[in-house]
Amino acid sequence: MMPPAQTSEDHSGLTLLVGGVLAVWLALVFILGAIGAFVRPPGTVPIPIVLAVTTPIIVFLVAFALSRSFRDFVLVADPRLMAGIQAWRFAGLGFLALYAEGVLPGFFAWPAGLGDIAIGVTAPWVIVALIRRPEFKRSPLYVIWNLFGILDLIVAVSTGALSSGMAPGLAGPITTAPMAHLPLVLIPAFLVPIFIILHLAALFQNSGKPRG
Repeated sequence: MMPPAQTSEDHSGLTLLVGGVLAVWLALVFILGAIGAFVRPPGTVPIPIVLAVTTPIIVFLVAFALSRSFRDFVLVADPRLMAGIQAWRFAGLGFLALYAEGVLPGFFAWPAGLGDIAIGVTAPWVIVALIRRPEFKRSPLYVIWNLFGILDLIVAVSTGALSSGMAPGLAGPITTAPMAHLPLVLIPAFLVPIFIILHLAALFQNSGKPRG
């Protein structure tokens, strides 16, 4: 068993490291978005965005599996904070607004927007449940909420890719091409992986225990 002081130092160091990684990641997405690195010709698979979504998740899973200190860091993270961050997904209403303005196709905007709104609206209820009953994080309902949150994001990424023009006629003349440009590219390339990682962390907490 590690001394409490040493555990606290490790936790503080990892917090700074994670914060630094997030800052560099956000800056990188901004730079790549500014130079058009996420833009692909119509009719092609949006590989840059697919990589931007999946790479951080893979890195998280590898770190969780191989690093005991990082795994402990994830398992003791505040579930209320993680649920609170998910509340920002209420902004999925913006997808519906962009659909109404003819910017995004309904094939993508409706499932992505409604799914995000559902998670964002219910997140405060989850937070209250966690405050009142900390053991709620081990309940089936909490697991279902997190699984639905991941499913919503998978559906959003899938319909977004299919609506990018790689499947002609599926979404009509309007495509998700604007999602490859700033500022919208921040959603798939930065926010979506973070939301998925937070859901995964919540599920890992449900079944794992930090070392003691």
